Amino acid sequence: MKEKKIMKIKRDVEKEFPGDFALQQVHIARKLLSEEAKEKNLSLWRHIKMQAKEVEKVVHDL
Repeated sequence: MKEKKIMKIKRDVEKEFPGDFALQQVHIARKLLSEEAKEKNLSLWRHIKMQAKEVEKVVHDL
């Protein structure tokens, strides 16, 4: 994902939730995951499940 797109997401979320850093972080993460899923032509849920499987595999290999 391009840096410009990431910065726009951050600015937009900061405007939506001024003064609440934790809520900003949650929404930024959700929007970034949504964009990644869209780029891969996956639903957000499917993308998250695939990410979780990758993490599970890495943890198992430790």
